[in-house]
Amino acid sequence: MAATPIAVVTGASSGIGAATARQLAAAGYRVVLTARRADRIEALAAELTEAGHQATAYALDVTDRAAVDEFATAFRSLAVLVNNAGGALGADPVATGDPADWRQMYETNVIGTLNVTQALLPALTASGDGTVVILSSTAALASYEGGGGYVAAKHGEHVLAETLRLEIVGTPVRVIEVAPGMVRTEEFATTRFRGDTEKAAKVYAGVDAPLTADDVADTITWAVTRPSHVNIDLLVVRPRAQASNSKVHRTL
Repeated sequence: MAATPIAVVTGASSGIGAATARQLAAAGYRVVLTARRADRIEALAAELTEAGHQATAYALDVTDRAAVDEFATAFRSLAVLVNNAGGALGADPVATGDPADWRQMYETNVIGTLNVTQALLPALTASGDGTVVILSSTAALASYEGGGGYVAAKHGEHVLAETLRLEIVGTPVRVIEVAPGMVRTEEFATTRFRGDTEKAAKVYAGVDAPLTADDVADTITWAVTRPSHVNIDLLVVRPRAQASNSKVHRTL
């Protein structure tokens, strides 16, 4: 009897990461949930286990390379890695943006993804049929005002995915990039505006049906579960009300 394939999801404590863990578990994967907030991922692992799935929680900061390397020793073989950990800080123009915010976004979105991917690539290769998912953003493909630091980080993540795919072609590992547009989750915009819920709400004001975490998780799960010879290089997903990063239809 074949072993249950394992999927690691970073940033699984909320939003897209948690939704992706739920959907991959339902698709038959044993999910390993990682995030800094141990209580959140432990609760999610318990929820999934109670529902009859296989799930394990592991508290991890993806920017801590030593911790990531220690985490990776648990895996001889790995089917899927979903690099979801990341996020945005601030919406200041380039002229006045805080370099500390830019640095933190780069460390989390790019170096965090690099750390986990490097550490787990041997196990993904050893599986004979591995998949690396990099969750970037439409910010990885086009700029918008007030988003310079986040856009720069997500462009870096996009290039990481693109370059990795070139470098490992011919190995049994595919590289999938999913780039969501406007997604309304419980934390993304609130974190960006440092807890200012009024500013966060304005991001989505008047927008008919922004994407949800489940929408993006469904997209990720679909891409991961294609036949192994099929690689979804880049999948851009937006709500119907959004034509670009700067063109959104609002009913205000």
